[in-house]
Amino acid sequence: MPAEPTPAQQLIGDFAPKLVSLTDDVLFGDVWERPGLSKRDRSLITVATLVALYRTDQMASHMKRAIDNGVTVEELVEAIIHIAFYAGWPNAMTAITTARKLFEQTG
Repeated sequence: MPAEPTPAQQLIGDFAPKLVSLTDDVLFGDVWERPGLSKRDRSLITVATLVALYRTDQMASHMKRAIDNGVTVEELVEAIIHIAFYAGWPNAMTAITTARKLFEQTG
């Protein structure tokens, strides 16, 4: 039975297969599996970076991944509040509304 397509395969597999390969094999296959940080910590760092850099397209999927990796909703909210003072209020407000929508939908 073939494996279910990855999110990258679903999004751009037919258009940019090399970027899919780098995403799946290098980023999530190697970097995310390195033993130096837990997946929980990697998730929290990733969400913080996405918020700080205003990368709105990737926020929701990485917030979901963070929850799956053991970060609580309360911790995400606290991280976003903290980031507001360093990366700017608009970034934090967008991240909070993204988180709220995501967690209202998923429960």
